[in-house]
Amino acid sequence: MMHFTQRARSMVLGTARHAAVAGALLVCAVAAMAQTDTPIGTWQTIDDHTGQPKALVQITQDADGSLAGKVIKGLGPSDQPDRRCTACTDARKDQLILGMTIIDGMKKDGDGWDGGQILDPENGKVYKCKMHLDENGQKLVVRGYIGISLLGRSQTWNRQP
Repeated sequence: MMHFTQRARSMVLGTARHAAVAGALLVCAVAAMAQTDTPIGTWQTIDDHTGQPKALVQITQDADGSLAGKVIKGLGPSDQPDRRCTACTDARKDQLILGMTIIDGMKKDGDGWDGGQILDPENGKVYKCKMHLDENGQKLVVRGYIGISLLGRSQTWNRQP
């Protein structure tokens, strides 16, 4: 009789351990999915002309629910931390590019985000912007345009850990 009780207890404890491990894995999976269904996070931008990594942009959510993005690190071979936006014509004129907000006002719109603006610090121009996630949230397709979306260009950014 004693042998059966120990065996039953062992089976119950083993089952409880498996349930705990399965629960922990489920929580991790849900957390991972929550991070990849939104652009919030850090993204590596890619230079249109060279195809090389250009900068890291951190996208955050503002108090009103809109998304904004700022440059947190330059990655180009000639990038300097004291580089300034000399071509900018708005309040960002001659401001440091590092730490500069280059995306603002992005609102959720269906499967993507729209209604905001993006600054190209290379030429100082501000474009309308729309973006959507691709490849299970690991890529962010960012489109800057003037007037209508057909008149613009897209970049694909890579999510960073």
